[in-house]
Amino acid sequence: MDQRKMTEAQRAYEAKRAAKAGMSLEKWLANKEKDAAAERAQAEKTAKAEAAPKKPGFFARMLEKAQKPL
Repeated sequence: MDQRKMTEAQRAYEAKRAAKAGMSLEKWLANKEKDAAAERAQAEKTAKAEAAPKKPGFFARMLEKAQKPL
């Protein structure tokens, strides 16, 4: 989260979490943003892989037709 967009309460909460983790607030926010970006990239990658199932090839379709009863 950008410090300009955070309210004083949010900033205090993040400062407590940073202190508990033994980091400075700036380092904590940078680490949090990096983790969020990695999570978004991973979610995008999995969504892209699941979204486009591949159509069966020519021979697979022919074998499927050959195994159907007349």
